Amino acid sequence: MTVNVIKSLQWRYAVKQFSTDVINDGQVQALLTATRLSASSFGLQPYRLLIVKSTEIRQQLLAYSMGQDKVLNSSHLIVFATQTNLGDEIVHAYIDQVSKVRGIPSEELQDLTDQIKGSLAAKTPQQKNAWAKNQTYLALGNFLTCAAIMGIDACPMEGFNAEGYDNVLGLADKALTTAVICPIGTRHEDDPFARMPKIRFDAEKMVLTF
Repeated sequence: MTVNVIKSLQWRYAVKQFSTDVINDGQVQALLTATRLSASSFGLQPYRLLIVKSTEIRQQLLAYSMGQDKVLNSSHLIVFATQTNLGDEIVHAYIDQVSKVRGIPSEELQDLTDQIKGSLAAKTPQQKNAWAKNQTYLALGNFLTCAAIMGIDACPMEGFNAEGYDNVLGLADKALTTAVICPIGTRHEDDPFARMPKIRFDAEKMVLTF
């Protein structure tokens, strides 16, 4: 299993040109399910995964993507959006889910509720936003790894105007803001980067033993 994972990660790269192939909905949903299973602080998952399939909407987003047409010319565009209402509401939603899934009365979860509320209350608004974005990037890392294992190509992107994305997608009304985007699909046979050796520092430089 380890060898297969390493082989998959050697295979993946940030695709520069996608083919016209469309990833089937079953694969996309499986990838997003794997992403939903990502680790997050307290298990709160302070982000949402947006699937943008509409050509019309993606055309609008292209104007806020610094000319990177992968946003338009890929199978699907996945937008990772962090939540902006990081207070009691997100805690109550989580506690309700714990109660539902594990069959524990919510009043028996009061200590956990208070612990999580206290942790969030101790953060400034800026710290809350940074915390939420960190959780989103944990999900992105898992997304990229799982995509590679499934043979799905991807290209994580930070080169875009978040405010423009938020406006096109109407995210303010959903208490969300765009954190990172990731087109997925199948690499184009003419993409020269697909044939280039992967550049990573050796283990001796990257892994320190104490």
